[in-house]
Amino acid sequence: MSHTRRLVAEALGTAFLLAIVIGSGIMGERLAAGNAAIALLANSLATGCGLAVLIQIFGPISGAHFNPVVTLAAGMRGELGWRTVPGYIAVQIGGAFAGAAAAHLMFGEPLFFASIQVRTGAAQWWSEFVATFGLLSVILGCARTRPAAVPMAVAAYITAAYWFTASTSFANPAVTLARAASNTFAGIRPDDVGAFIIMQVLGALCATGLFRWFHRPESLQT
Repeated sequence: MSHTRRLVAEALGTAFLLAIVIGSGIMGERLAAGNAAIALLANSLATGCGLAVLIQIFGPISGAHFNPVVTLAAGMRGELGWRTVPGYIAVQIGGAFAGAAAAHLMFGEPLFFASIQVRTGAAQWWSEFVATFGLLSVILGCARTRPAAVPMAVAAYITAAYWFTASTSFANPAVTLARAASNTFAGIRPDDVGAFIIMQVLGALCATGLFRWFHRPESLQT
């Protein structure tokens, strides 16, 4: 697959992911009549279902990372050339903002508007570490033993992580940046973005290191 086609697939897949996350958040909030649990249920189910489909579509083309920390992990594991990594991350971020804009347009919201949704504090930061560590564990564990299960495994994990983490599991720097430009149910205050991304990167690095150790040949274990 050509490099250009892979980049377009990453951009388009990430755009659709953000359109799903933000759009379902807006729809859920509008229909839930103030019931945050119902809005979150709608948001999480739509995101999980959407992820399963997007990974099936774009996985054979680009790997369906849609996430800078997944791309970094692929580079660290030698599954993606380091010269390819910056391009992937750039189009993921660009695609994320395009997806946010698409969702806003569908619901008659301003194209971009900074979120005032406060997401900060030790519990939220730790949640993002756990969420991202878990996501990378699912991907790295399934990719080695049951690659065909990755789409459903990732979708199921993200759906669950919406509910078992205090942060509702962003687990993705591109998603975090774009959601800061959306003052909707799925938003995050721009001031809170940096800490989220730091914890996401740390969670991904820890999971990548652990699974590198798990998968080392027995003869090299110490």
